[in-house]
Amino acid sequence: MSKTKTDAPFAYEGLDRIIHEKARLGMLTSLMAHPKGLAFADLKQLCGLTDGNLSRHLQVLQEAGLIAIDKRFERNRPLTTCRMTAAGRKRFLAYLGVLEQVVRDAAEAAESGDLSAGASRLRPA
Repeated sequence: MSKTKTDAPFAYEGLDRIIHEKARLGMLTSLMAHPKGLAFADLKQLCGLTDGNLSRHLQVLQEAGLIAIDKRFERNRPLTTCRMTAAGRKRFLAYLGVLEQVVRDAAEAAESGDLSAGASRLRPA
């Protein structure tokens, strides 16, 4: 039996594990800001990753259908460009919506001064 939002209000099922990893979150954010895509070297610099680390995370994102990778030669030099797919964009925006709910819930709890505000949802009325 699956839990509903009211059964587990802080489960945040939409926090996609593939996106939620720190490096991949930064990579996808960078790619959202550059809809035409980014060269491997630019993405590496923006996210502060090594070649190997970036390559591995790109592979995970590509296998999940979140990004597309284009490899070609320009002036006899290899050029790898990465861009988000339409499905990746949609999935990332859905993820951001859930992340915004996490922030709202935490802010609400902090404002009420009761950091365990969600616990009242667990007790029967």
